[in-house]
Parts: sequence; structure tokens; C-alpha cells
Amino acid sequence: MESSQSKRSASFSEQTSQPLSEKDMEELQSTLPPDKKLKAGREYIWNRKSKRKAEYWKYYLEYVENGKLRAECKFCPKTFAADGNLNGSKNVKNHAESCLGNPINIEKEKGKEKQTKLYFDQEHESGELKCGSRIINLNDVREALVHMIIVDELPFKHVEKPGFRHFVQVACPQFHIPSRVTIARDCLKLYYSEKEKLREMFKTCQRISVTTDTWTSIQRINYMCLTAHFIDNDWKLNKKIINFCPISSHKGEAIGKAVEACLEYWGIDDKLFTVTVDNASSNDVACAHLSRMVRRTGCINDGKNLHVRCIAHIINLIVWDGIKEHGVCIDRVRNAVKYVKNSPARILRFKDLVQKANIDSKSSLSFDVPTRWNSTYIMLETTLKFRRVFSGLSLPDGEDLNDNERPPEPEDWEKVERLVLFLEGFYLLTKRISGSHYVTANKGLGEIASMYDMLNNWEQSEDLNFQAMAIAMKKKFDKYWGDVDKMNKFIYVALLLDPHSKMVIVELTLTDMHGPEKGTKLANDVKEFAYSLFEEYRKMYATSNIPDCGDNMPMDIDNNKGVGSDYVRKLKERAKRLKGTSGYAISELDRYLNDQLGPEEEEQDALTWWGKNGQRYVILNRMARDILAIPLSTVASESAFSTGGRTLDPFRSSLTPKMVQALLCTQDWLRAKEVPIVDVEENLKELEEIEKEVQRGESNDVDDEVVFVDSLV
Repeated sequence: MESSQSKRSASFSEQTSQPLSEKDMEELQSTLPPDKKLKAGREYIWNRKSKRKAEYWKYYLEYVENGKLRAECKFCPKTFAADGNLNGSKNVKNHAESCLGNPINIEKEKGKEKQTKLYFDQEHESGELKCGSRIINLNDVREALVHMIIVDELPFKHVEKPGFRHFVQVACPQFHIPSRVTIARDCLKLYYSEKEKLREMFKTCQRISVTTDTWTSIQRINYMCLTAHFIDNDWKLNKKIINFCPISSHKGEAIGKAVEACLEYWGIDDKLFTVTVDNASSNDVACAHLSRMVRRTGCINDGKNLHVRCIAHIINLIVWDGIKEHGVCIDRVRNAVKYVKNSPARILRFKDLVQKANIDSKSSLSFDVPTRWNSTYIMLETTLKFRRVFSGLSLPDGEDLNDNERPPEPEDWEKVERLVLFLEGFYLLTKRISGSHYVTANKGLGEIASMYDMLNNWEQSEDLNFQAMAIAMKKKFDKYWGDVDKMNKFIYVALLLDPHSKMVIVELTLTDMHGPEKGTKLANDVKEFAYSLFEEYRKMYATSNIPDCGDNMPMDIDNNKGVGSDYVRKLKERAKRLKGTSGYAISELDRYLNDQLGPEEEEQDALTWWGKNGQRYVILNRMARDILAIPLSTVASESAFSTGGRTLDPFRSSLTPKMVQALLCTQDWLRAKEVPIVDVEENLKELEEIEKEVQRGESNDVDDEVVFVDSLV
């Protein structure tokens, strides 16, 4: 009987006796990479209905050599014996999985395991599922996990919780969940990586303004937050927390030295433009220390305008001086809110009365922070909506209570109503100047004038209480903003550099605040300061940035040796030198002040306008980049302490200061501008609405047998 080997060899001979046609050879060549060619003289076999089922055979060409079947790798010169009856397929398989010429293996090397997964996209019109595939990079999954831990302020132990592990097992079973130690290490690596990117960004930026504030953690450690504000080459405002570190004390000298050390570490100590701080006396000392530093490293206007006082903090002081007159009615409302919210049974009773009173409001009662008048305004404004409900509650009353602890009376509610109306303007004003993702410097003078106008109107009020309140607030206003010399002059120039305002609005604003005669004089002083500032910028940047038209201007007469050639050459040199003097360059500022906005430019904000028109004002656009980036409040730094309080809660107080800084800074760098910080407390109203919908049977996605605890109380 003939052996199977002889039969197989006969079949090979049969195939090789019929060489592939030119068309087959072309088709076979098309399956190879561009740099791979079929070897001449080799007897290739191409069976379109091959019985080989293993996936790796698609990476090989089969051919017959000396009557024996062999396999040639499509991506490298290696060949293997491939007779299934005589040779195993282990070598063929191993090479297919390790050949570095194979693009699939290259991707594996890069991503350390990429997996192709099927996915189904539903077509909205037909409702059919469309099948496709995509590669999942497990390294990307791990990076996304680190991103989630940092941005969402999750503890490192989150990765070891059974719920999260179950979710990952269902969503991506191939992903190996790292331990909490590994996640902590990855967070630090990401911090260092992002820090280097920011360091490179600082090298290309012009000047930097900073805000700083201090805070004491639950660990009783004094922390200082330092935030950098600057406008980049694309005219985008950037806000970056660059330091969140422990400091020895809250004293001014300690703060100043800590800020200086941070700026030197980042290599931006020679780029400091302004420092925005609140009115604590220690900050005056810190700014004096930094003024000495910038005089050594280089500064604008000899550092005289380095110190910027937080406008939001000044408004806070002004308003508190006014609302002291209404302390009793505010305390009574605060105690009423506290009484309701301190008991679950009272909260249920309160909700029941709200429904019976048909009060359609999604607001809920909120406590205030006694040192923050804006939170007091929110408490009063919200509570006022439920005025009728409080009259139906049995609030504590008696002779043993102090006057400010008694329930609110009708006249108290009337005062609160007028007080809310009074405070609304100041509340909105504070919100406008407290932004950190949009320019506020150009709004400062206008908002101060707006506050001045509001106080003037309330001084004329027929209500003597509110008239007295406005007078008290006006005194505090004059203490900080009554004298133009008490304000940072950059605030005036910022309004001038707003293309929608320029010098006209500056003059009108100052005239309204100080009267025609003094206002006009102050406007002239501002203009003079703007010109001197422009002159300083011109000396710094004119030589390297103003294109010299004369250099490339052809002068045919230079080639002639005529009598007039020397005169023209000297005239040209004089003109070139004149371009470097204020007499020539200052016309750029005049041209800006005299230019009119087109209809399409009226809707553009200041940064957009400068981004499109900055090339027309070579020196002035550098001045605008520095001044418009000045923050008017310390909210950017203060908000970091809210995050710090969440990060260093009682359950995670063991985090080291270095890790705290890494987490807070990286979170700030990764978080997109348009993504708000999610506050769970704010969503409780939505949750209550969802519960009501479910109870009414309006949701089809929830089991009917869900039982709510509230319904059993």
C-alpha cells in the first residue's frame, strides 16, 4: 500500500507541474507588504480553498522545494518546514507571534497588548445594529483609570473595591486592575509628566500674574496655594495651579519666601507681573518681599504695581459693614433654617407644607457661612420663597430666648425681602469678577463704578435703614477706592486696552465717580501712565519685533556713485534710527485709540479681538497680553482649598503633603475649562424629582417593587 507521505509528495508534484499563472502571481504579490517581493524561481503554491484553519497561516506563503512543502514568512526572509504529516506547526506559530516585521506585533510592542473588539453601533433611522471592530489598548485603559482617580478625587483604594472590580470584569475582562500602591505611583508619574509639559509652556509665555492664599488642613498643616495666570501665543487665558505646599506659618515673610522659591523652581521668577491677594496685613509684607525680588530679576514699572488687592474680598468687607444693620432679622432666619434642617422629621413636615402651599420651587433650604456674605444672600433669597411655610411650623419661642433667636416676624420678612433686593446687585457683581477662565481685568473699573452707582442710589432711599446701610458701605468703599492712588493703575489701563472701551469709557467712568473736573484730570493721568508704560514696552520689544521695512527696500541709487547717493543713504539710516524712538513708535498707541470697531467686531470679546488684530499693534499687543491676564480676585486659589478639603478628609488624612500637591495640581491641569466641578449636594434636588417620577410610575426603567424609605417614615 502506498504511504500517505508518498501520496502527499505526489500531490505536490502535481501542483508544481502546473505553475501559477501571471494573474495568480500578481494576486499573490498583492498580499505581501510593499517591500516584499516573490522570489524568482521559487515554486509557490496558492490554494484559495486551503484547509489550514489556524489564523497565523495567513502570514505565510507556501512553496515546494525538493519535493517538500515549506512556508515563507511574508514579513521577513525566514522559512520553515511545513508538511503537516512530517513537521509540527509550533515553529510557524511562534514566529508568527514574534516576527517584528509583522505590523500586528509592532502594535503589540507599542501598546503592550492591544485587543481587537467587536462593537455594535445602532443606526437611528433603521434601528439596526451595525457590527465593527476597534483595537483596545490596555495601557490607554490604565491611563484613563489614573485620570479618573485624579479628576474625580477618588481614593487610591477605589481600585480594590468589589463594585469597581465587578464593573471592570464586565466592561473589559482582559484589563488587569492595578493595586492601590501602583495607582498612587502612576498618579505621581502623571504629575511629573504634566509638570514638564507646563514647564515647557512657561518658556514660551511672556509674563505671568499669580494669585495666592493660605489654608490650614485637618492635619493642622499650613498650606499655600499659588496659581499662575497668563495669556498664551494663541490668545487663550490659562489658569494653572503651580504649587500647593506646606509653609511654616501664615506670616507675610514666610509667604513671600515660599512664593519666591516656587517661582524660582519653575524658572519664572523673572516673568512675575502682578500678585493678587486679599487684604490681610501679612499679604502686604509678602508683596513687599516680592517687589524686592522683581527689581532684581526684572520687572515692569519698577514693580510699583505688583500688588493687586482682591476686589471680591473688598466687596465682602464693604457689604458686611452694611448688613450689620440687619443682624437681628438675618439671625432669626438663620436659626429657623437650622431648626428645620437639624431634624429629618421636620424636613418631611416642611416638604409636606411646601406641597400643600403649592409652592413651585426646585430650591431647597441652605445654610450660610457667616464669614461669606454671598452665602448669606443665597440663604435669604432661598428662604424667602418659603416664607408662608415657616409660619405653619412650630418654631421655638419663649422668654428664655435671646431676641435674635426668636422666630422671624412679618416685619423681619419684609426687611429680608428688601435686603435680598439690595444684595442682588453686589452678588452678581462678585460672580462676574470672580471668574478664572475668562478675562476680568478689563471689567474691574466698570464694576467698581457700578457698585458706586448702586450705593449712591440707595443713599437716596426713603427707607432710613437701607439709607444708613448704604452710607456705612460708602465709607468703606471710599477707604479702598475713593482715591485713585489707592487703586492699582493697571486696572485703569486694562479698561483702556479693551477694544470696546478705550479711553472714552475710562474718562466717562472716572467723571461719573469723581465729577467732571477731577474725573477729567484723573483720565489724563491714566492716559499719561498708559503712554509711559507703552514706552517701557517699546524699549523692551521694539528692536526684536518691529519689522524694519528699510532693510529689504531696494535702493537702486546706492549702486550709483552720484552726488546725491551719500545723502540718501544717511537719510535712510536716520529714518531707521528714528523707528527705535518714542516719537515714532508711540503713534501705535495713538492709532489704537483712534481706530473704530467694525460691525462684526462689536460681538468679539477682548481676547478674540486681540488675537485677530494683534499683528497690527506689535508693541501694544504685548502690553495687552500682560495686563489683560491680571486676575481681580483670589477665587482661583481659594477654590483649591475646597478640593483640598475633599482630598484631605478625615478618612484620607494620612496623605503626604507631596502627594496632596501632586493630586491637586494634576487635577487642575487635566480638568478641561468647560467641565464644571460636580457637587453631589447640588444634585439632591434632581434625585428627589427622580424619586417622585418613579413613585408616580413615570419611569419605565425601574422595577415597580422598589421601596423608598421616605414612604415608610
